[in-house]
Amino acid sequence: MPPPTYKRVLLKLSGEALVGDESFGVDSVIADRIAAEIADVRTLGVEIAIVIGGGNIFRGLAASARGMDRSTADYMGMLATVMNALALSDALERHGATTRVVTAIEMREVAEPFIRRRAIRHLEKGRVVVFAAGTGNPYFTTDTAASLRAMEMRADVIFKGTKVDGVFTADPMTDPSATRLDKISHIQVIERGLKVMDSTALSLCMDNRMPIVIFNLRTAGNIRRAVLGEPVGSLVTV
Repeated sequence: MPPPTYKRVLLKLSGEALVGDESFGVDSVIADRIAAEIADVRTLGVEIAIVIGGGNIFRGLAASARGMDRSTADYMGMLATVMNALALSDALERHGATTRVVTAIEMREVAEPFIRRRAIRHLEKGRVVVFAAGTGNPYFTTDTAASLRAMEMRADVIFKGTKVDGVFTADPMTDPSATRLDKISHIQVIERGLKVMDSTALSLCMDNRMPIVIFNLRTAGNIRRAVLGEPVGSLVTV
C-alpha cells in the first residue's frame, strides 16, 4: 500500500453529517460509521483534526433571520457544535482512537480550552483533536473556523465531507445538467459563486495556499482514499 499523501489533515464536517435519516440531532449509527472511518485512517499514521458544525441542532443564521439577535443566535450555534463534538469524540473512543475535544468557548468540565501549541502536541501524540465552538466569535461560520484551525495546526490539507461527490458547476440536487469539476482554483470558486465554503474561508485558504478536497462523506472509504491521494471528489487549489 502506498504511503499517505497527507501527514496532517483537517476534516470539516457539517452538523448535518451526523443526522442520517433523522430530521434532527445525532444518529448514533451514522456517528459510529464516520468514527470508524476516521479511526481507520488514523492507523495509517495520519494526524487528524476535525472541525464540526452544529446545524443538526441549531442554526444561528436561520434564527437570526427569524428575528433573534445575530450574536445570541451564533453563540447558541457554537454550543450546538460542542454537543456534536462530544458525540463524535465518544464514538471515536469506542473505536480505539484517543481524542481531545477542544473548544473556543471555555467550558473546562467537558472540553479543553483552545491553546494552539497544546492542540498541536495532541496531534503529534496521535490523538484526534475535535475542535468545537467555531472561532469563538459570532458572524464567523464553521467553514471559516476550519480554515483558521487548518492554518494554526499547520495542516497539509482541508478535507470537506459533503452530501455530493465534489464541486459542481451548479447544484446537482436541483440541476441534472450540473457537471463535476475535478480541479478548480480558489479564485474561480469565488468568482463563480460555487457553494464550496463561504468567501471568508476560501479567501483565507487562497492567501495561505491551503488545498481543499471536497468529497461525498456518505461513500464508504472516501476519507481513506482522499488521504492516500486517490482521485476522489474535487480538489480546490491555487
